[in-house]
Amino acid sequence: MSDTQKNTQTSENVVAITPEAIVEIKRLMELEAEDKLYLRIGVAAGGCSGMSYSMAFDTNKKETDLEFDYDGIPVIIDAKAAPYLAGSVLEYKGGLLGGGFNFTNPNARRSCGCGSSFTC
Repeated sequence: MSDTQKNTQTSENVVAITPEAIVEIKRLMELEAEDKLYLRIGVAAGGCSGMSYSMAFDTNKKETDLEFDYDGIPVIIDAKAAPYLAGSVLEYKGGLLGGGFNFTNPNARRSCGCGSSFTC
């Protein structure tokens, strides 16, 4: 089994992405105009509740990254971040107020009001 096969998993393993979020991610990826572009989802220390979510486009996949496919969107998550994100749902809601991407994380004991940070 190759390294790529070992690190490629089904989307049910870590984060679920809603159909609305998939549509918006695809739209944003088209604007980037890169050939091989990943959506990197992660967590970092900091934020008002202890840890914050991160989400960005990336052209580099690291050896420690787990790779997932969501309806043709290549998503990478660092293996160290995966336990904090396990079972989470990434959703997107449009609108003038309160729109955007949001994580619902069953591992979070506490979240901030803005929804961008949490404590496990």
